[in-house]
Amino acid sequence: MQKEVLQKHACNIRRNIIQMVYDAQSGHPGGSLGAVDILTYLYFEEMDVDKSNVASLERDRFVLSKGHTSPALYAVLYEAGLLQEDLSTFRQINSKLQGHPNMNYVAGVDMSTGSLGQGISTAVGMALANRLDQSSHRVYVLVGDGESEEGLVWEAMMAAGHYQLDNLCVIFDVNHLQIDGKIEDVLNPMPLDKKAEAFQFHVICCDGHDFDDLQRAFDEAGKTKGKPTAIIANTIKGKGVSFMENNYAWHGSAPNEEQYLQAMEELKEGI
Repeated sequence: MQKEVLQKHACNIRRNIIQMVYDAQSGHPGGSLGAVDILTYLYFEEMDVDKSNVASLERDRFVLSKGHTSPALYAVLYEAGLLQEDLSTFRQINSKLQGHPNMNYVAGVDMSTGSLGQGISTAVGMALANRLDQSSHRVYVLVGDGESEEGLVWEAMMAAGHYQLDNLCVIFDVNHLQIDGKIEDVLNPMPLDKKAEAFQFHVICCDGHDFDDLQRAFDEAGKTKGKPTAIIANTIKGKGVSFMENNYAWHGSAPNEEQYLQAMEELKEGI
């Protein structure tokens, strides 16, 4: 797929994220916007998932370990034609599109997540199950850099390295911000690359907003044998909306009408 097409998909996804959070007056726009390009590449280039196999076990799996960024997952599933729910119901009473994704309600959501650290743990279990089943399918999991402060993340990484799960790709979304401010100030988890190497991972660093660099990283991950891969993807929280970029105040805040209109206007340029 041409880079221009991926960029158009990414812009549509960002607009839907803003629309969902504004309609609900609730949600997490900052981290959702920052993860869009990674998810766009995964669903439109990397993973073997489409309408024909979304309900099947015979396909690649994706786990959104940072489950609070569910608007990004719902929006990419919608853009890919895998989600039939009305996005305007996000976080509404009786909606299937809950604030944290629920695999029991939404086709294409491969794991219910929200309690940070648990998503990567289940992804390791999926990858190990695929090995036992002699399945060639891969498992991808997106972990927040703030989330990496959880000890459970590193227990999972230890297990993945020990079992040499080369069918597992852990993507760290590194925007250096969390709900309380800079991760380095709150509880510094750096250096993630050296830590992942110590846990027997093959480590790749990339620009999480550059589709060429994402292609390089995922191609290298797919060729890596004998150990799991950790992709350190450097991103910008709030990417695409000027007043949200690199501003931790937008971790879990909804825009007012004026901010909503400005954000949607800025995102028009990418269409």
